[in-house]
Amino acid sequence: MTNPSPETKETQETKETQVTSPAAPKPTDSYVKLAMRNMVRKGGKSLRHFFLTVVGLLGLLIGLSYLTKP
Repeated sequence: MTNPSPETKETQETKETQVTSPAAPKPTDSYVKLAMRNMVRKGGKSLRHFFLTVVGLLGLLIGLSYLTKP
């Protein structure tokens, strides 16, 4: 009989350690990934809301700075 080559033995060991159970739960997507997918799906609507929010916050900050000016 011949001895198996080291590569064959190493390959067999890695195959044994990489076995996964078929009932393993599917990992859920992260919140950021879902938000990005939603933004891409909705297209321009998300961008419009983003820019409206930026304009609103800038208006609020400028208005507050004007009202609290000494």
